[in-house]
Amino acid sequence: DLETTQLAKGLGITTFYDEMIFGKMPSGAAKRYGDKNFVAMMFAKVYCVHLVMMLGYDVLFQDVDIVWYKNPLNYFNDESLGSDHDFDIYFQDDGAHSVRYAPYSANSGFYFVRNNKRTMHFFNSVLKAGDLIFSTDSHQQALIATMNEHTSLYGLKVKILSRDMVGFPGGYHFHRKRDFMKAILKKQVQPFIFHMSWTHNKDNKLLFFQQMGEWYVKDVCVQKTAAEILVDDSSALAGLDAKNGKATNTILKEPCCSATPIVTCHYRDKPSIEECTNAPFIDKAKRIFWQPGEFASTDIIQF
Repeated sequence: DLETTQLAKGLGITTFYDEMIFGKMPSGAAKRYGDKNFVAMMFAKVYCVHLVMMLGYDVLFQDVDIVWYKNPLNYFNDESLGSDHDFDIYFQDDGAHSVRYAPYSANSGFYFVRNNKRTMHFFNSVLKAGDLIFSTDSHQQALIATMNEHTSLYGLKVKILSRDMVGFPGGYHFHRKRDFMKAILKKQVQPFIFHMSWTHNKDNKLLFFQQMGEWYVKDVCVQKTAAEILVDDSSALAGLDAKNGKATNTILKEPCCSATPIVTCHYRDKPSIEECTNAPFIDKAKRIFWQPGEFASTDIIQF
């Protein structure tokens, strides 16, 4: 949407916005998985990948609720991986190994595509599967269903980055693999990325990132448009128009970005960068994440 385009440009991020394609995209966040805004954004996820692939590029697609610890492109371009390097598409494991996402359980919020005839044909087909996205309320389910056909009929080669490997964790690990999350927070392991999937809504994602020590946005800019942030500087706002190309205006960096993480405890039973002993519980089980003194301990976490 236009509001997101202006925010991105104000942070120095190169953007592409086309009013004919994206003009009707909702600017408000989805309130829940599968609601009207959620489904509309699922179409945007199809369009943006297809547009870039039409230009002949490989594509790394990721949702905005992802942080990088290391550059994941180094993994996808590492020819020393041998047979693991010889795939058309790599997906993060969703973690939910249910019939709905069978057989791949691919998470459509983080994937890498090598641009070739097989992947171009695949994403052309996904683009034409709009009825499937509407009927399932899910870009992920439609993508996996189409992928099943293309692996069988056209030899599309797909690699799922297993939930049991260290490199690409997400919400499955956040909510279910406590020891693994403790090892990340104590810097005993370093994955490439972390994806805050499996989370009810945007508000909870923000809270969880804050207590993980992965939030760098100042309060004055949270859930604000560029117009609201620059309310007293109309000339600066005028520079954040929808023209495409390399961004040169970084007017939002100073008011919005913190050089150090903004850490806040919210829940004592969720992963955190410190012992949140005075915070409330969020889950019914009420199982504290860090025992007193555990975070400061030098013991190696086994997971």
